[in-house]
Amino acid sequence: MVRPVAVIRETWNIYTPLERRNIAIYIAGIMTYKFGLEAFNGSVIALATNRYDELEKRTHVSITFQRVGVLTGLNQAFQCVGSILIAPLIKRYPTKNVLACAVLIFGLMSSLLLILDAATGGKFAPKNQPQGDFSYYGDYNTDGMIPIYCVCGVVYGMVELIRRVIPRDLVGGNIQKLRRMDAMVHIFYEISGTAGAFCTALALIPHFGNNFSFIITPITFAGASILWFFIRETGTPRGDTASVLESQPTYVKAVIGGFYLFFESVWTGAKIICTHRKFIWLLPGYAAALYGHRYLENGIAPAVARRYLGNSAWSNIIVGGSNCGELLGALFVFLFTNLVNTPIPWLRMDALALLIVWYLPFWHPPKNVGQAWIAAATFLPISFGWAAGDVSLAAYIQASLARIESQTQNVSALGAVMAFLYSSYIVTYAIASVALGTYIDRVSDRNNNNIQSGLFNIAGVQFTILSVMIMTSTFVPKGAFSINPKMLAEEYLDTDLEDEDLEYVPGVQVKNKESSDSHEMVSRANSP
Repeated sequence: MVRPVAVIRETWNIYTPLERRNIAIYIAGIMTYKFGLEAFNGSVIALATNRYDELEKRTHVSITFQRVGVLTGLNQAFQCVGSILIAPLIKRYPTKNVLACAVLIFGLMSSLLLILDAATGGKFAPKNQPQGDFSYYGDYNTDGMIPIYCVCGVVYGMVELIRRVIPRDLVGGNIQKLRRMDAMVHIFYEISGTAGAFCTALALIPHFGNNFSFIITPITFAGASILWFFIRETGTPRGDTASVLESQPTYVKAVIGGFYLFFESVWTGAKIICTHRKFIWLLPGYAAALYGHRYLENGIAPAVARRYLGNSAWSNIIVGGSNCGELLGALFVFLFTNLVNTPIPWLRMDALALLIVWYLPFWHPPKNVGQAWIAAATFLPISFGWAAGDVSLAAYIQASLARIESQTQNVSALGAVMAFLYSSYIVTYAIASVALGTYIDRVSDRNNNNIQSGLFNIAGVQFTILSVMIMTSTFVPKGAFSINPKMLAEEYLDTDLEDEDLEYVPGVQVKNKESSDSHEMVSRANSP
């Protein structure tokens, strides 16, 4: 039987006092950052939806969800660019300083839309403003939001990369410490994300309006930056900074090399994934599941809020329910990690939960906020399954590839696999979000803003296909036909991966466990 108090006590005892201090500061910073991030992303998507709907009234051409798809798709694509740009810096300078500076820059970039709106006549939402009247918005070309959001995506990618590699600098290379810290951070991260989404929908947008509701974002990002500056790193010493800089290439050369190594990582990851039975299932299990989760929040939630409920701001309530599901999923993995040995059961739960969206094409809700809470409650179990699968799958991938490293400097098997999986998700989302957004706009035009038949396809049919793909993938690994398979990472390391298998992946070799453990977190710097 799992005893939460015992788990918490055990987790507390494995860290030193300095590590506890670092974790506390880091979690406080990440919660502050996540709160502002939810306000920013939720407000920008709601703002874009409203502005493009207003444009439709003047031009009689519906492009709302097509452009929202372009907006979110390019933002996520530019996150890859940001991760490449930041990689050389975290090799030269303390990671916590780079993280503090990156999130501060993110705060400045997020303020560009505030400045643009105010400079073109925008103002706070007047009291008792009639619903659907957005005359208080600034008068600028709505397509101008796209390049600004792309720039924000670059900085967002920088922060997200550092967020994935800094744990090693805080608690060292011990795998147990890293895994427990990852779980704790994810739990508090989603607590703040849930609060941020609800606060944005219920307080910030009604009070300030969509155009200024993320006014807290630069403030919270600055606060997170200040908090992270006080972290004292305990990771591998970097030696004398001057000598390190002398041995490094110029930043421009490092960035060019970063792009080259990124594409090399994607190519190597594709070979590893596609030439081994025990890895091929990760493509639908990870990339397809991640795509489904992101499209649920960024594609379906805004469409339901705007076309079903008539208020784009309520998409943040729906996303808040999704974030709450992620929180509970991560918490369950943290508490029951010894009972569920592999990601397989969680992925099967995720596949079944995706079918919940079938109620949307047949749902005819009245336009009130209570219906947004109902939608949020139905999104909760979907994200619960995804988050549980994602957290456990990330640990599984790390363990399965721990003894395989690339001979090429800065390119590892772990980094290559994660780069390929993430790139697969980005390409899929970038194409699908625009195509499906265009389809929803056409359905909306033909049916006087009624998108029931459109959701039949983009929610019901699409998510059924994703469900079948994910469920089928869970039966591909050896020994996966039981409800709770007992596959261990060690079995995957020691079997079915002989030397002849490695000839399909040039430059990859098997190393000893000690070197792989110390390299595990560093290698993640190569993945977006």
